[in-house]
Amino acid sequence: MIRTSYDPEADAMFIWVGPEGAKSAETHEVSPGVMLDYDAAGNLIGIEVLDVRERTARPGHSAAA
Repeated sequence: MIRTSYDPEADAMFIWVGPEGAKSAETHEVSPGVMLDYDAAGNLIGIEVLDVRERTARPGHSAAA
């Protein structure tokens, strides 16, 4: 099951794609502000996205909260 959380203070979203309780053993930044988390077996368990408001703002609209 995919789960998400958003921290408005940090403007960061985390998307869990692995089993509940999985622990991150390794993180790779795949593009600026986008990280992939892997467990000890190398399975993708989560995706972290920073600057969410900026990334999701519609063209011509402010990203401000």
